[in-house]
Amino acid sequence: MAHKTLLGSSTSHDSCLDLWREKNDQLVRQAKVAQNLSLSLRRQQLVQDVLEGLRGLLHSLQGLPATVSVLPLELTVICNFITLRASLAQGFTEDLAPDIQRGLERVLETQEQQEARLEHRLRGLWDSVLHVSSLLPELLPALHHLAGLQAALWLSTDRLEDLTLLLQTLNGSESSASEELLLLLKTWRPPVETSDAPLTLQDARSLRDVLLTAFAYRQGLRELITGSLPRALSSLHEAASGLCPRPVLVQVYTALATCLRKMGKPQRALLYLVEAVKGESIWGPPLLEASRLYQQLGNTAAEIESLELLVEALSVTHIPEAPQLLIEVELLLPPPCPPGPCVPEVFLEAAVALIQAGRAQDALTVCEELLSRTSSLLPKRPRLWEDARKGTKESPHCSPWISAIYLLQGQAWVQLGAQKEAVSEFSRCLELLFQVTPKDKEPGPASSCEHGCTSDVVLQQLRAAALISRGLEWVAGGQDNKALQDFLLSVQVCPGNQDASFHLLQTLRRLDRRDEAIAFWQRLEAQTDLPQENATWSLPLYLETYLDWIRPPDREALLEEFRTSLL
Repeated sequence: MAHKTLLGSSTSHDSCLDLWREKNDQLVRQAKVAQNLSLSLRRQQLVQDVLEGLRGLLHSLQGLPATVSVLPLELTVICNFITLRASLAQGFTEDLAPDIQRGLERVLETQEQQEARLEHRLRGLWDSVLHVSSLLPELLPALHHLAGLQAALWLSTDRLEDLTLLLQTLNGSESSASEELLLLLKTWRPPVETSDAPLTLQDARSLRDVLLTAFAYRQGLRELITGSLPRALSSLHEAASGLCPRPVLVQVYTALATCLRKMGKPQRALLYLVEAVKGESIWGPPLLEASRLYQQLGNTAAEIESLELLVEALSVTHIPEAPQLLIEVELLLPPPCPPGPCVPEVFLEAAVALIQAGRAQDALTVCEELLSRTSSLLPKRPRLWEDARKGTKESPHCSPWISAIYLLQGQAWVQLGAQKEAVSEFSRCLELLFQVTPKDKEPGPASSCEHGCTSDVVLQQLRAAALISRGLEWVAGGQDNKALQDFLLSVQVCPGNQDASFHLLQTLRRLDRRDEAIAFWQRLEAQTDLPQENATWSLPLYLETYLDWIRPPDREALLEEFRTSLL
């Protein structure tokens, strides 16, 4: 009743509106003071006070009937409240949707749009609100601001179709739903706030720039994973030219370097990596990519140096900075975008580089260090995936990682001429690999943004690599019958692996099992594609390199020789 009395006259209404607006502005100033403080209990308490103050102010505003004169302030308070909640949570979640929905319903209340208010989907509410907004030009700046937050929520939750339709409506576009989202974001022009508008934590245009950069980066990564390299390059260039804080810019430069390396342009890739490592902090991703680039160029010394620097960088404890009290690019990136490389993969690549450089003993030392760090993650019982489904905490990637350690240790012993130890390590690798039953399309050890590989593909190739490696050691020891069993099994566990097929063919020929060799050779000749080469681009680099080691040097010549001998 008190509110109704206060708003009984125009003077009282204006007086309350001024008080509410001053309260909003005071809370925004208070948040900006807190922003300049370092991480502390005082900062935390100050931010919490601002959040509760905005919540209380919103409760007061929404306790009254909606009016057009108050709605610009009310929508601004909603935007400030959502911005602060999302920044404190360090991400957008669906529990922010009811605040947006309530704001849209309040706009429709002023137009007595009862039927539209019954629409429960946000997409439908936005259609109704933006349809009537032409009658309420004073609401447009605040509505565009709220639309920016809706766009952030839909981008974070991958509702790209809804986001596209929303932006088309905001832009007044008549295009089809297939119009490129990146172009829609670039052409969106939120109205400029008037000088006497209520204060905001972040204006709509700043939010638009953040959305543009985040989407361009997400799109570039998606295209990089699927192998659309020219499109990925374009999207990543767009991200790099946008509003990028330093940590995100390092990730964008690293992704650009990865893209250019895959396109066969190592010198341009190197330029982006140089830019990425500039500054006081040493970042993990560009160092890891540098090692891959040097490996591709055959510069083993530089590759090892990059990996050594990477291990050093990963061992440094970084003091976290206080998060900004606004929407930043990092908040809109998917959790497939880790801030740094995974440590096991770094160690595995270092071991591969050392073996390639002829430093087998050093490679064994690296493997032993990684084994000491990861073996405790394995469950005591062998039913790894059953345990995982029951809720145990070990990483689903730990078994492939540890298997890869045994595989590389076996290869190091091969280089040292210790056949018994090599066979033992390959056998331990296989024992562990055949205990694992992966889920389809679950990220495997190649879980960084560069890779689009699933765990079953990695496991398949690891099993084939271990079987071929052990088979080659049997061959070296004159035990062709044992080698035959491993090569047969490698063909079964990884159909289409041509390396396994060639090794099997050669072994059958040495054993003078002519009929079987001819039958197998005919099947091999009928294979027109090379699935192994087409698939391995998405494997982790240590595994790609390993597969190169066990590949017959000249398969075509071997096939021709076999064809001639048969004829």
